[in-house]
Amino acid sequence: MPKSRIRKKADFTPPPAAKAASIKLTNRSWVAPVMLALFLIGLAWIVLFYVTEGELPIKSFGNWNIVAGFGFIAAGFGVSTQWK
Repeated sequence: MPKSRIRKKADFTPPPAAKAASIKLTNRSWVAPVMLALFLIGLAWIVLFYVTEGELPIKSFGNWNIVAGFGFIAAGFGVSTQWK
């Protein structure tokens, strides 16, 4: 039976050292205040709607004022995804 050939493996050579890429961090100091403001506006909108028994903030919206309040809160959660 013939002998199998032994393959010689090449010595390990580490990859060349790459330059450290500078990471540019953008200034996102606006995110937290806008997020909190949207949360508070939404909460105030809903509370004002219930306290005034539907007269405020916009009477013609009717029960859609609740949706508008939750829309502000949802927008606050949307802005929160930008927070680092």
